Amino acid sequence: QVQLVESGGGSVQTGGSLRLSCAASGYTYRMFCMGWFRQAPGKGREGVAYITSTGTTIYTDSVKGRFTISQDNRENTLFLQMNSLKPEDTAMYYCAAGIRDICALRSELFNYWGQGTQVTVSS
Repeated sequence: QVQLVESGGGSVQTGGSLRLSCAASGYTYRMFCMGWFRQAPGKGREGVAYITSTGTTIYTDSVKGRFTISQDNRENTLFLQMNSLKPEDTAMYYCAAGIRDICALRSELFNYWGQGTQVTVSS
C-alpha cells in the first residue's frame, strides 16, 4: 500500500503562487508514475501533470509554462509549483501514484490517491 498526504493549498489572488507538496509513505518503491489532478465544483477530475520514475514530465496545456512538477526521491515527496495562478485554477488538487508501467494524465492509470488540498484563486 501507498499513502499520500497533500499540503500547501490555500487562497491567493490572480497572479499569485502556491507550492503543493505530497508526502508518500508505504511501498513507494513500486511507484512508476506520480501526478497531480484537480477537480473544480461541478466538473470532472482533470489531469494536471505527471512525472515518471525516470524524470519525464508532462503537463496539460492549460498549465504549461506556469506549473512545474518535481519530486524529491530521498524524501518521497512530490511537488507542484504553481505560478501566475488564474481563477480557473481554483479546484481541489489531488496527488496520485501509479504502479503500472504506463503513465498518462488519465485517472484510471493511478492506483493510490491522497485526500486533496484546496486551491482558491480570486480575481
